[in-house]
Amino acid sequence: MNYRVLLYYHYTTIQSPDDFAEEHLQLCKKMNLKGRILVASEGINGTVSGTIEETNAYIEWMENNSLFKGIVFKIDEVEGHAFKKMHVRPKPELVNLNLAHDIDPLEMTGRYVAPADFYEQMQQDDTVVIDARNTYEFDVGHFEGAIRPEIETFRELPKWIKDNKELLEGKRILTYCTGGVRCEKFSGWLISEGYDDVGQLHGGIVTYGKDPVAQGKLWNGQCYVFDERLVVPINQVSPTIVGKDHFDGTPCERYINCANPECNKQILSSQENEAKHLGGCTIECTKHKRNRYIHIHGISKEVAAERITILEQSLR
Repeated sequence: MNYRVLLYYHYTTIQSPDDFAEEHLQLCKKMNLKGRILVASEGINGTVSGTIEETNAYIEWMENNSLFKGIVFKIDEVEGHAFKKMHVRPKPELVNLNLAHDIDPLEMTGRYVAPADFYEQMQQDDTVVIDARNTYEFDVGHFEGAIRPEIETFRELPKWIKDNKELLEGKRILTYCTGGVRCEKFSGWLISEGYDDVGQLHGGIVTYGKDPVAQGKLWNGQCYVFDERLVVPINQVSPTIVGKDHFDGTPCERYINCANPECNKQILSSQENEAKHLGGCTIECTKHKRNRYIHIHGISKEVAAERITILEQSLR
């Protein structure tokens, strides 16, 4: 394990996100890092991979920059780079809740709940736990008993909460996400909506899994991450599989993107079922003229047509 993945965010004021992003990209390339970083006037959110020496150099540079005083890095040891390229992009905001008046976590956010306390509190009868992530993240792993909002993007979450407010009435609210950046805003928004007892998992799911007390307990499945690993283990005590294959419902934790580039939906699928369906999440996507699976695997038009015919017959 000579490489590491760094996951981090920090809300701060960056005067010129465009200039900072360009300069930071050159810095990361000079350090031989790969990854994806978002920069906004409200701060920075990123995940990068590199050797131990390279990531140490990056951590030192960030910690010595007055803009990022107090920044916290979540660190995973890996066998090699978790990204193919290095991207640093300026954005209007780090995470989008689609609000008329955005939440500033430096002014309003939910109370931080340490992993060990989160473990205890989420088992209490007066507590409701909300997953602040998207459905495809929830489906491969989540806290036992957590609410699964029917959302495909983070910006849909406020409306879903308003439409289902009866689930929260009279309850202590706990919320969680991968590393914490989404919960900073979401928990603050909940407070602005009048909920007065709102807590967020400090450090996110990845920190919970490494905590010596919590040890990932009460987490079912794996945690979706935004790099080439796609999922990582969390529960150190009693790991389980909760993900279900898109095609046959069997236990599965392997994510793929639909081979139709115009769909690109992420689904759980075994290698066998991916091959059977030529990478398509539906028969329509399988038959798409730009099917990437067919192209990548060098399947001729004649063979593809034959396999699609067999597939269609099996689906009748």
